[in-house]
Amino acid sequence: MDMTQARSLFIDEANSLLADMERFLLEIEAGDATSAQHIDAIFRAAHTIKGSAGLFGFDHIVAFTHNVESVLDKVRSGQLALDGDLINLMLQCQDHTASLIRQLEDESSGIDLVTGTALIKQLHLYLDPAPVVAAAPTAVLTDTEHWQLDVHYGEDVFRDGMDPLSQLHYLQSLGELQQVRLLPHWPAPAAFDPESCYLQLKFELASTASKQQIADVFEFVQDSSKVQISPPQQVKASLAALPTVDEKLGTLLVNAGAVTERELQSALSSQKEHDNNQALGQVLVDQGAVSSEMVAVALDKQKATEHKRPADFQFLKVEARKLDELINLVGELVTAGAGIDVLVQEIANEKLKESFSVLTGLLEQIRDGALGLRMVQVGESFSRLRRIVRDVSKELGKDIELTVEGADTELDKSMVEKLSDPLMHIVRNALDHGIESKELRLYKGKPAQGQLKLSACHEAGSVVIEIADDGAGLNIERIRAKAIEKNIISADQELAEEDIYKLIFAPGFSTAAAVTNLSGRGVGMDVVKRNIEELRGQIQISSVPDQGTVFRIRLPLTLAIIDGFLVSVAGTHLVLPLNMVQECIEFQMSQQDNERNYLDLRGEVLPFIRLRQLFELAGPPQNRENIVVVQYGKHRAGLVVDHLHGELQAVIKPLNTLFRSLRGIGGYTILGSGNVGLILDIPQLVQFATTLENQSFVH
Repeated sequence: MDMTQARSLFIDEANSLLADMERFLLEIEAGDATSAQHIDAIFRAAHTIKGSAGLFGFDHIVAFTHNVESVLDKVRSGQLALDGDLINLMLQCQDHTASLIRQLEDESSGIDLVTGTALIKQLHLYLDPAPVVAAAPTAVLTDTEHWQLDVHYGEDVFRDGMDPLSQLHYLQSLGELQQVRLLPHWPAPAAFDPESCYLQLKFELASTASKQQIADVFEFVQDSSKVQISPPQQVKASLAALPTVDEKLGTLLVNAGAVTERELQSALSSQKEHDNNQALGQVLVDQGAVSSEMVAVALDKQKATEHKRPADFQFLKVEARKLDELINLVGELVTAGAGIDVLVQEIANEKLKESFSVLTGLLEQIRDGALGLRMVQVGESFSRLRRIVRDVSKELGKDIELTVEGADTELDKSMVEKLSDPLMHIVRNALDHGIESKELRLYKGKPAQGQLKLSACHEAGSVVIEIADDGAGLNIERIRAKAIEKNIISADQELAEEDIYKLIFAPGFSTAAAVTNLSGRGVGMDVVKRNIEELRGQIQISSVPDQGTVFRIRLPLTLAIIDGFLVSVAGTHLVLPLNMVQECIEFQMSQQDNERNYLDLRGEVLPFIRLRQLFELAGPPQNRENIVVVQYGKHRAGLVVDHLHGELQAVIKPLNTLFRSLRGIGGYTILGSGNVGLILDIPQLVQFATTLENQSFVH
């Protein structure tokens, strides 16, 4: 792996850790989590970013995150309370760290030194630099209760910019140094180098700090020096007081504070490298990490049962480009399989057909498995919105509760990424214009706290995402008046309620009385609609005055491969998404109303579209036609076609930009015969049929 790849991995890992850090902070603030567990996770995120940044020499990131980590360490040890002010500061630090990471990706942007310096000053207010005097510990410690430290500094310590004296000063902030002994190991006069370090220190530390806190002081000299920290008898007593547990020895010692994670990993590596049969406890004793008596106490605490390692989930990071290449190859395989299927059907060989059917089944499993690799939970987008809701609510002075449902619903990763901006626009508008101020809500008899709900679910082969608020709702008269003012519609044009709501997606449309920093500039909602339609999705709006507004987004599960149903009209092949096909019936003219395009389907009115007329396909009409009944959401319609050819797997290929404005066509696919099949956009066709039927009914 070259440095460019390693750098990219660091950036990806840091961004992931920062996202976790933000999520945990927000959950703690909302009271939705166990603070102790989340604080540990937040601390580990800052610690990991600092350590990884140090490996790459990103000193400015190390310097900043070190201060963040120090404050979080005090929170973790109970010396500081993670109150609202400190959570705000930690979120600001998370934002600044994210900007430092972004600067690594875009080196043309400079580092915001002003913000970083200001945040460090605020962090230092939480860090008490004054050393703790001898009387500070609450308990009187005897000589047997002191931490024993033996630090043998490496010769390159001074060259690495480390100062042993500063480490001693920092240790004094954790407790009281006692019996400090200097054991220099001078070389021969001829070999003496004034820039080399020849120090070895042995001393005791009377402190209530944990072993990890003490070890962190020597974090940057661990690789070049030998640091041994022996726990006091107090740790041994705490370990002996623990109940019998079914844990591994190393885990038990780490949890008790007798061994650090670094010491455990070092012992495991040594055990594996030199002698797999040597007991882990003995390796730790030989390394000076713990005494043999401490190991004996830990062994007594273990159950006399065989320890089996739990079946953990293991994750492997793969570049998105490689997954895209795999999906493309699977798509070509599906197309090739369709071509072979045509040839197999022409050959009257049952064994060949049976063998190919087995191959087709395996191909479908490969297709589903490959597509599953790109499926991620939509909660990834929802979690980003939590921060937006929190910050915007504070900025507007509104009390708004965010509720999330169905965050584990899965969607294609490429779609999740493109969905973030539309969701953000809708949520911002709901916060700014939808939900009223506290005073106005109380005047209307509503609860002072506004409600914003994000939900996702699977429905008929699609993913439906809803953003609902309990605000003022959309004002139909104001929307209509604004649309007439901007010449979007004429004054005498009659529109259904749903069509009036759709006017807010017109470019430059806005009914905001005042421009704010959040919305009201007439931009955003048209972009939302365009982005959703680029994902082959649809967006619908429903609203009730003074009760709220619901934006309903329907998206396909994937943009790559679908199960389709092949039909033809006037020799043109058309593909319908199979999950939207309800049934197929023979079309009889006697069923049709003479004046309107609808028929009676078992007592229900079914509007239909003649695809031959819609797409202006040349050719004489067939003596026998069929209707394919399709459904989109709560709406149903019929599509009149000539021939039904059956199911197939369709590899979706996007239309050229020249044809993307075509209504009713969402892409194309290559059929097994080599012909091109146009993939119909069912939602658009259903809405078109419903609109035509409504207009005919009005006239």
